[in-house]
Amino acid sequence: MRQLPYVVAAVASLLVGSIEPAAAQESNFFTASDGVRLHYLTAGDQGSRVVLIHGYTDSARRMWFSTGIAPALAENHRVVAIDNRNHGESDEPTPNGVGRAEDVIELMDHLEIDRAHIHGYSMGGGITGTLLASHPERFITAGFGGSGIRETDESLAELAASFDQQGPAPEGAAARAFENLRARAASRDDSSSRPGGGLAASNRPTLDLSSIDVPVIAINGEFDSPYAKTMRLWRELEVFENVILPGLNHMTAIMVGGPMPQQYIDSMVGFIDTYDQ
Repeated sequence: MRQLPYVVAAVASLLVGSIEPAAAQESNFFTASDGVRLHYLTAGDQGSRVVLIHGYTDSARRMWFSTGIAPALAENHRVVAIDNRNHGESDEPTPNGVGRAEDVIELMDHLEIDRAHIHGYSMGGGITGTLLASHPERFITAGFGGSGIRETDESLAELAASFDQQGPAPEGAAARAFENLRARAASRDDSSSRPGGGLAASNRPTLDLSSIDVPVIAINGEFDSPYAKTMRLWRELEVFENVILPGLNHMTAIMVGGPMPQQYIDSMVGFIDTYDQ
């Protein structure tokens, strides 16, 4: 069943104080197929696998463990958090470079993980989208934090941006507006908005969201273009949950070294538990 298009977090329970990670972390290394030595952390000893992919210039330990996200997930799941190449304790074959999507698949193969809940933030969300296009069979659910899949059709992209400029609408009004949009899109040949999405690049596989049958969540701050990043996901996916964190932006939706938004943790954990295998 299609989810309500937008779940807006309650301000009253938005933030928690500094969180002391409760889950024991195990530090490990493996070597990718091109010889790059990659670091990863694990936590939890039962339940399905959750693979976490951090953002640019960050690390698995800072983004997922110091914020309390990984410890919360590890209560009922087995967490694997990779240090992307050029980050954290992994090798830096191209200093200041970005991560590589195939490293995540090679890590899953190394650990004999067939399928997992895969969630990435910012750059990690881009990697998650690339993996949805190239390895959809490896997902139980997909999660985009501080990210999503943008429209490629110019008129639809402008419409999504206009929602961001207006600010979050009341839930009922937003639902009606998006239902009207979906009806309009269905009445025409909308194939121009399908290939590539926010991942469109010459070295990346195209992503046809109509072929994706795993549940997807997006979590973005109110001031981080949440509609532009997620309108296409809402239009084309069968099961999609969108969380907008009021008053937050790209740097505060996950707070490293500061008060972590509790709604991010609760939304992520609740979604994974709901759609667990």
